[in-house]
Amino acid sequence: MLLESLLTIYLKRNFASSLSFNEFEDVDPPAPNNDTDYLIYVHIPFCEELCPYCSFNRYVFEETLAKRYFKALDAEIEMYRRLGYDFKSVYVGGGTPTVIPGEIALLLNKLTRNFGIKEISLETNPNHLTDDIVQILVDSGVNRLSVGVQSFDDSMLKQMSRYHKYGSGDEIKERLARVQGRFDTLNVDMIFNFPTQTIDMLGKDIAVIKEIRADQATFYPLMVSDMTRKELSKRFGRISYRQEKQFYQEIYNLLGDDYSIGTAWCFSKKKSMIDEYIVDYSEYVGVGSGSFGYVKGQCLANTFSVTDYIDQIGTEKFPLMAKKEFDLLERARYYFMIGLFSSSLDLEIAENVFKGKFQKTLWKEILGFQTVGALQRDGKVLRLTPKGLYLWVVMMREFFTGVNNFREICRASGTL
Repeated sequence: MLLESLLTIYLKRNFASSLSFNEFEDVDPPAPNNDTDYLIYVHIPFCEELCPYCSFNRYVFEETLAKRYFKALDAEIEMYRRLGYDFKSVYVGGGTPTVIPGEIALLLNKLTRNFGIKEISLETNPNHLTDDIVQILVDSGVNRLSVGVQSFDDSMLKQMSRYHKYGSGDEIKERLARVQGRFDTLNVDMIFNFPTQTIDMLGKDIAVIKEIRADQATFYPLMVSDMTRKELSKRFGRISYRQEKQFYQEIYNLLGDDYSIGTAWCFSKKKSMIDEYIVDYSEYVGVGSGSFGYVKGQCLANTFSVTDYIDQIGTEKFPLMAKKEFDLLERARYYFMIGLFSSSLDLEIAENVFKGKFQKTLWKEILGFQTVGALQRDGKVLRLTPKGLYLWVVMMREFFTGVNNFREICRASGTL
């Protein structure tokens, strides 16, 4: 436990530094690399209701504003096409991307016409698993559907304010079972380590996932940002990480026989896209209000104000609000963390990417994780040990918590 605590302190300090954006005026994206496969992340920031634990950029759905937003999205994507970008993969997140299914269909159809798209992943909620919406998504070429479930336990769903929106755990299970097989991959998004959650509850959740034979399950540790801590504590009690490791080991043990590790917290029956697309794509473009991109060592952030976003697109200006250019150490740490999140990292490829400076730059980090038993070297490949898998869950939890804190600072500085 001491190791995890020290690691958390170390990570918070480093991630705070990495997310300190240093350019805020006249930010433009760089031109693309011709030899790079790019993913495009599309953010839809509208939800019918807002969940108390979510720190993503999201607003209560208004149809008129949402339609204006989709028109601006189309224009922003066209701006990247004119800049020379091509995209091999699409990930649509939110918010709730399926709040206007017809607009999503138009957007995806245009993307597949204009770019070399090979795969499409899209997020949704259980109440949108209707025959009409599912058929629209199938016809639009969605390969992977990621459904935010979080838990099948009714008491947990009520504490999360999801029961009245999406129904009971049994109802959600039935909807998922009907959808299974309609897409190449059905992913079930779950959260573990709520203060009122028990190992027994977690075990029952996993049993449901195995019963419906979901293609993939992603178990996120509870991520508590500065702005969500008070509301979460009010609903669930004091937030603690004391049981997190035990919960994770239970997930690993119960899913290990039927699923393989896609990432430290994603378990798949077959090779597939995952929620953490940054693992498979070293560079990606973010479009939409509050989205992030990472191109040529630069982290780019779009404005978090929806109206600001629409207005800037209207003047044919990229809606970027900030840029951070990573130095060599920051880029190497990012590559190290993301690469090993999938459980292994090819050192030969890493040295090629960093022109022979990767291990020289990160020798302390590599040695440290080897010393504590988190990493083992297999020829020219670094692999996570079972102990290392959980430590990488801690790393990614802290990384995304830092991103969430940055999102909230940005949201607070603007208005809808």
